[in-house]
Amino acid sequence: MLSNTCKYAIRALIYLGKNSEEGTRIGIKKISSDLSIPTPFLGKILQNLVKQKILVSTKGPNGGFGLGRKADDISLYDIVKIVDGEDFFKNCLIGLKPCATHAENGKPCPVHMRFGPIREQLCKFYQETSIARILGDMTGIEELILL
Repeated sequence: MLSNTCKYAIRALIYLGKNSEEGTRIGIKKISSDLSIPTPFLGKILQNLVKQKILVSTKGPNGGFGLGRKADDISLYDIVKIVDGEDFFKNCLIGLKPCATHAENGKPCPVHMRFGPIREQLCKFYQETSIARILGDMTGIEELILL
């Protein structure tokens, strides 16, 4: 359901949360190599996150990227909203536009009653899951982020 771009963004943020200490930066080539994500593509993703103040970056020989906020303050919802947009949480399961029930006097789609509560649970999960929580849950399986 998430785009590859969004998955790469989440992986990069987890990587930076795990490997960069406050004030330190990790270069794009290192991140790209460790995560097996093409450097130009990763660069565009990370610059977008810098513009949204999720990441910070510095140029130069000791430059690179680091978290722009505490890992506790970056939710999966924040990342998805920036990269893929909120359509992920609003669009109808079988249509391209928001389900008619979101509009005045709209009729729900045939799967709305069953999918609506699931969509709400997904939204809550993404809002409540921070990068810090993911890092905490990675104990013993840190290498999985590199796959």
